[in-house]
Amino acid sequence: MQKLISWLASFLKQLVGEPIESQGIVGETIKLSNEDKSLFAKLCQFVWTQGEPVPLIFDVKDEIYTSQGITFSSLKHLQTLGLLTLEPRGYIKKKIGRHTRLFYAGKPTKIAFPHDCNNQLDLGHVLLTEAGKELAVSYGVSRNQEFYEYVVARWFQQGLVVSSIQLDIEKLPHSH
Repeated sequence: MQKLISWLASFLKQLVGEPIESQGIVGETIKLSNEDKSLFAKLCQFVWTQGEPVPLIFDVKDEIYTSQGITFSSLKHLQTLGLLTLEPRGYIKKKIGRHTRLFYAGKPTKIAFPHDCNNQLDLGHVLLTEAGKELAVSYGVSRNQEFYEYVVARWFQQGLVVSSIQLDIEKLPHSH
């Protein structure tokens, strides 16, 4: 419960723009170099939130990631620092109802699934550790519109119905 309260306090501080102090798990156990901080900040542009922060890294070889310095090697480095876990087979969120909502850069995106229950969502190959989650919350998400549209297009191709106030309708694939 204390972790939840701490996370909510950090989240609310972000919303109102107050500075966030380095404290708790991250401040006590993980010392990061400036290069490590910069790399983790780059990773944070790929973080979506559904209850907790989750970086959506689907294909580490894709240019959307590599152009930002996020590669298999850089992810392995962040894993050795204790900030994330990397799973080649990927992670899946299961038992989702007909609708769910994820947030990117603080704004909601609603997903409608084909079934009433037992739907699943591909979360990619990376999950944050507790320390990584805390650090991601303190860093916040620097918005990357190209990445946002990449994720939405991926969901659309999987047959999911996505609604959002963040979409640039002109750039989305149209069905005729």
